[in-house]
Amino acid sequence: MSRDTDRGIGQRVAEERKLAGWTQPRLAQEANVSVSLVRAVEQGRAPASPAFVSSVAKAFKTSPAEILGQPYPRTTRDETEVSSGIALIRSELAAYDIPPAGLQPRAIAEVAADVERMRTLRRASSLRQMSQDLPVLMTEVRALVHSEQGGNLQRAYRLLCEMYLCARGLAHKLGYTDLMTVAIERLGWAAASTGSRLWVTSAQYFRASILTSTGDWNTALVYLERCRAELESELGNDDTEHLVSWGGLHLQSGLAAARAGDRDTADAHLAEARETAARVGDPDYHEPVFYFGPTNVGIWSVGLAVEMLDGTEGINRARNLPVPASTPKSRAGHLYIDLARGFLLHGDRAKTLDALNSARKIAPIQTRYHPMVHETVRVLARQEARSTESLRGFAAWCGVGQ
Repeated sequence: MSRDTDRGIGQRVAEERKLAGWTQPRLAQEANVSVSLVRAVEQGRAPASPAFVSSVAKAFKTSPAEILGQPYPRTTRDETEVSSGIALIRSELAAYDIPPAGLQPRAIAEVAADVERMRTLRRASSLRQMSQDLPVLMTEVRALVHSEQGGNLQRAYRLLCEMYLCARGLAHKLGYTDLMTVAIERLGWAAASTGSRLWVTSAQYFRASILTSTGDWNTALVYLERCRAELESELGNDDTEHLVSWGGLHLQSGLAAARAGDRDTADAHLAEARETAARVGDPDYHEPVFYFGPTNVGIWSVGLAVEMLDGTEGINRARNLPVPASTPKSRAGHLYIDLARGFLLHGDRAKTLDALNSARKIAPIQTRYHPMVHETVRVLARQEARSTESLRGFAAWCGVGQ
């Protein structure tokens, strides 16, 4: 399959369908979606949701990345710089349990300071800087794991977890889904040696996200239920780590249910997360592992409505949603990406572009590489009787041919 960014999801779906020798009704049957939706997506009249993409990919026995055309080709110097660390990160993930030859790491406190800086870059979606700095730091943290003992060894494993979470974030945002999967596997391996409930939960959360993204929603829901069962007996203590873990797992369950088309279950998980966030108390709570609290649950509530193709509800949920200045740019940017999708579903094209521009201002590289941004721009351009200069400019900026 070509990865030419001049072609959208609909064109790739039509190409794969014809290669399989299927009619549109056959694809609809195999993917458990409506014929009208297949037709509308192929014609570029309706946006392909993540649920549609994963369902179709599963029917074709391929990956969502192939349907999305990811990772996008690097055609400029900037795009090359953003992806410059990918090959080295891939090698580092392969060497995870091997001591780096001849490397004497700095004192753990010095390394921890750089890891904290990397965490800040991750939450700010500073992908270019992450790509440049992460590989070398990952190697040094790996050396720490093989040189420290006692309490410092657990601390070193926690630092390594952050490295794997950064690698996961970079790979995810740039569309390297195979690398993202390996990073999550390594996160699970390292988390088991941290002595931290939150790091273990983080690994579970992202493992479930893989199942959700590939359309295995029921397995994701069963797995997340099992993970929460490990926590339930501790919730009465109001321990922050357990509350954040509990709430985060409910959000991930809400996403799996939303993509499965089960609105009642999605809303029930959202309500559990909202109640848990209220128990955490701080509306903008920043835990080093999870960003969780009322603000983030509010952002998720918008996204879940859009995942269920209810743009109007997503817009309503976003009204009067406070987003403090300290909210990580990755989360604030994602809010506006979801809002753009919501406005498109709602039929408000002007506000769709406004939301995309807000996302671009907050987290430019994240926005530029987000497949749902590309899909929203394509459908918006097709719906416009005459493409505006601002829309053409945005499309050119994110590499979408019209």
